[in-house]
Amino acid sequence: MTSTNPTRRGAATRERLLRAALDLFASHGFHGTTTALLASRTGLAEGTIYRHFTGKDALYNAVMRRVWERGEELMTEGPEGRLPAVDRLRSVAGRLMLEARGAPAIVRLLLGPAEMPALDPSGRQAADRFRHAVAGVVALGKQEGAIRPGTADLWASIWLVVVGLAAERVAQGVWTPEHPNVGLTIEAALAAIGKAG
Repeated sequence: MTSTNPTRRGAATRERLLRAALDLFASHGFHGTTTALLASRTGLAEGTIYRHFTGKDALYNAVMRRVWERGEELMTEGPEGRLPAVDRLRSVAGRLMLEARGAPAIVRLLLGPAEMPALDPSGRQAADRFRHAVAGVVALGKQEGAIRPGTADLWASIWLVVVGLAAERVAQGVWTPEHPNVGLTIEAALAAIGKAG
């Protein structure tokens, strides 16, 4: 019994640090988030952070791995596996908007620029898996003749940036996922990468 409680407390503290760091990295950026700020936000001693993570880079990697894993889930959780790629991208964009309303910090970090020098190999692999998931759907769209010629990575990046504009406004509470401008932005993202008719 005594060994379980410290383990549970440790896991709860680690989770508390990860949740606070997610919000701080999303709102203050990597460089603006300090261990002192994290300690203040969580009400924990700064030394407690180092009992769970070797430093800010390790904490950032743990947060970003979760963010990119969630991004992969959003790419694959719908029932549209047999739909044309453009319809799949439209559906994924809709899920990103819902996520932006419910978990804005996740979407901001998912679609915003990452602090690449701080990422360890597993963090880079998680980022690559998410980008490859998006590029895979775009590549399928190229095979279907719906996406313009060029590299799937390029078109996936453009799609993510444009969809990210709407997601940021939803995350800020300026738009709802149902706002007409969200639909217009999603269609603009598809038009940006789509084959001219």
